[in-house]
Amino acid sequence: MSHAEAIDVAAAILIRPDGSVLLAQRPEGKVYAGYWEFPGGKVEPGESLRAALDRELIEELGVRPERAYPWVTQTFAYPHATVRLHFFRVTGWAGEPHGRENQRFAWSMPGRFGLEPMLPANTPLLEALSMPFEYGISNAADTGEQAFLDALERRLAAGLRLVQIRDKQLPADARERLVREALARVRRFEGARLLVNADEALAHRAGADGVHYTSRQLASLRRRPAVGVCGASAHTAEDLARAAELGLDLVVLGPVQATPTHPGATTLGWERFGALAADCAIPIFALGGLVRGDLETAWIHGAHGIAMVRGAWAA
Repeated sequence: MSHAEAIDVAAAILIRPDGSVLLAQRPEGKVYAGYWEFPGGKVEPGESLRAALDRELIEELGVRPERAYPWVTQTFAYPHATVRLHFFRVTGWAGEPHGRENQRFAWSMPGRFGLEPMLPANTPLLEALSMPFEYGISNAADTGEQAFLDALERRLAAGLRLVQIRDKQLPADARERLVREALARVRRFEGARLLVNADEALAHRAGADGVHYTSRQLASLRRRPAVGVCGASAHTAEDLARAAELGLDLVVLGPVQATPTHPGATTLGWERFGALAADCAIPIFALGGLVRGDLETAWIHGAHGIAMVRGAWAA
């Protein structure tokens, strides 16, 4: 079956306030019986993805979604069929989940599922679900090194867990010092990770958690680099497709709105951002003139989270 003939499926990731997610075990009599998966089902002809999601959750678990955000879309070829899985992050619902098809289900924390066997199409999402929603990008060249490091420590204490050191205009020695000073602070907070923009050698020397590639670097990559967490910047559908093909952990898409960092740049706007994000297979962060209050809007338009320069460090 070709990609064009893939069966569209709406799949739900129910998320409780503590971050745990619901997995269901496929019942006897179905293909892959006994395997764990995120609940959902086939989209019927003429049915919207959201309508299919609502119907399937009522039929399978007896709950009606109230807050559901489009997330990633994964295409997977099984021996019996090719499926295009449209995943939604569901953070609010009416009713209490119960197996209406006599299936077992369990609540598990991302990164610590411990349920076997997992349906192959769902496996790539396990790490993606633990990705933070906020991505802070450094601006030490504007604020001064110490002011930035103070802001970084304050935000880490408040929950920021994903940081990129950009500041490419700094001299090489000053930039390396900034990376090492920032990394020393990041290491004091469990689960926090630091990526270096565009410089694999510096990331390796400093012991950073990964690298964030520019869109130009992304276009020249032939395979996923061995750098730990791997992200990239994107501006077009081709960039997004390339990042997904390489199996990167995240991609940043923008600018969504006007920003002083790139004056005069053409902006996407939220509608165009949502159209580009709709079929992406990896988590997308919206970038460009955003503040933390824009997170809900980003979710509505298919983003995993938001990436910010100035907005990340505001009190």
